[in-house]
Amino acid sequence: QVQLVESGGGLVQAGGSLRLSCAASGSIFSISNMGWYRQAPGKQRGLVATITSSGSTNYADSVKGRFTISRDNAKNAVYLQMNSLKPEDTGVYYCNLGGTTVVATGLRYQEVWGQGTLVTVSS
Repeated sequence: QVQLVESGGGLVQAGGSLRLSCAASGSIFSISNMGWYRQAPGKQRGLVATITSSGSTNYADSVKGRFTISRDNAKNAVYLQMNSLKPEDTGVYYCNLGGTTVVATGLRYQEVWGQGTLVTVSS
């Protein structure tokens, strides 16, 4: 079983910065994509940023130039540096992993979600 543990959320004033971390543990064979998604109050969960195993990144238009996603393959970890935060960045941020895991019958591709960490940006 693969688990994701997120940390780094909290309350920050507009214009401030936060760094989110997510570490994967368990029966991981390989990780393809890792990413961050967020769910604002009353809205559906949406993409913030993703990063492939080779380091290619993709960002939501609303965070381009302000957020930076990175990963440490040796630690099975992904990070999100968030700068120039705005009140509209408020929400629960979820870590996501897509990769191959070891199961009783062999290998299986899975998509795994963390439990989320709350980011609140005050105006």
